[in-house]
Amino acid sequence: MKYLIAGLGNIGDEYADTRHNIGFTAVDALAVNLKSSFVVGRLASVARMSLKGRTLVAIKPTTYMNLSGKSVRYWMQKEDIPAENILVIVDDLALPLGALRLKSRGSDGGHNGLISIIETIETTEFSRLRIGIGNDFAKGYQVDYVLGRWSAEESKILIPRIETTVELIKSFVLIGVERTMNYFNKR
Repeated sequence: MKYLIAGLGNIGDEYADTRHNIGFTAVDALAVNLKSSFVVGRLASVARMSLKGRTLVAIKPTTYMNLSGKSVRYWMQKEDIPAENILVIVDDLALPLGALRLKSRGSDGGHNGLISIIETIETTEFSRLRIGIGNDFAKGYQVDYVLGRWSAEESKILIPRIETTVELIKSFVLIGVERTMNYFNKR
């Protein structure tokens, strides 16, 4: 069994450790947990991992957020991974900081990375994990907020939530999306 774990974000130092890059943060933590590391590949940085006989291909697209679908489609096809074995990790303004919401399918919710993936792979039948980044910004400052770095106070909240995210990803791979949703969406 093979799984594609796509953590979305933007490449470049100016985007490192920003709210919008929480998908990168999550797959980086997964790679550390499963003793792997990322290498530059086609359209993404890629880490290969093994978990109880299952293969995980984690990617951090190098296409920028709005073109994430190109990277997801390439690695999905290259690794012959069906849509139901894909987990996409994104930031979500509508959720409180650190909240985790796993869904087995659904709309793009206005997220440019998900819009790109849905349009490119032509299905909504893939799992997505939304990680709340909160919405503590003044009207008209959404872009500044999303592309802003975490405060020290936010980081204290976020660190244990990223650890929980790693456990959620492992659960998704081992017991499936439905049972994982039932357990983690209630926490």
